[in-house]
Amino acid sequence: MTKPLPIVGAAMPSTKLTEYRDWLIENQRDLEIQDAAAPDFLDSDWKPVVKHIRSQLDGHTGRVGIHGPFWGIPIAAIDGKVRVAVKERLKQGLDFCAELGATHMVVHSPFDFLGTPYQPLSRYGGFDLLEVIHATLDEAVAYATSIQCALVIETIYDRDPQIWMELIKSFDSQYVRASVDVGHVFINHQLGAPPPDYWIREANTWLGHVHLQDTDGYADRHWVLGDGAINFKAIFAALATLDQHPRLIIEVVENGGSILKAAQWLTEQGLAC
Repeated sequence: MTKPLPIVGAAMPSTKLTEYRDWLIENQRDLEIQDAAAPDFLDSDWKPVVKHIRSQLDGHTGRVGIHGPFWGIPIAAIDGKVRVAVKERLKQGLDFCAELGATHMVVHSPFDFLGTPYQPLSRYGGFDLLEVIHATLDEAVAYATSIQCALVIETIYDRDPQIWMELIKSFDSQYVRASVDVGHVFINHQLGAPPPDYWIREANTWLGHVHLQDTDGYADRHWVLGDGAINFKAIFAALATLDQHPRLIIEVVENGGSILKAAQWLTEQGLAC
């Protein structure tokens, strides 16, 4: 039996909801709110923003999540004082999730090896990197579990999917999932990492979230899908092998309807709707 085409959602700031509201509600698409990723946003009075989001999403039943704070927020915080700050920021992000009713928060993978990425996590600069990450994230995972919000760990500089998956599986939690940014892993593919579809297959049942963007591989472009060099047919073929339905989030530079252009391209290619 042929699977129905997946329905894509999108990432956007709350200021764009008025523009995309009808599109989101039409097929009850998944949504990712980007506001909390902005530096200092979580120190502001953000409850009116939540109220605005809820008003715009009246009638929307798709899944809603956020992109969590990431600028200068390393989840592998070796320095104790930095770790305290990171834990506080993550808690603030989850406070925002709790108020909004968000069910995922994107956090960035910490792996950025100087040299080969194929080295044991226990030998990173004399530290056990897995222990460091757990010391930073364990409280956030407990909080996320209590509000039924998954932390999805997004590929950034990652070049070894096995280390990334070792981290995700180490939490042994339904509230820690894998997130593949297809543009990021395509860029790293130019440096010898596997292509995007391989990361999806490697994540398998742990995959909860995908950022869809396009690039030529030179920089993190976040172009409209179809404008770069990524093989989306291979990506969606890999997605079709999964039993679960990860959130497929278009994450492109918004320039007058870019999200709709990306979604339309996927429809024209017969890959998604």
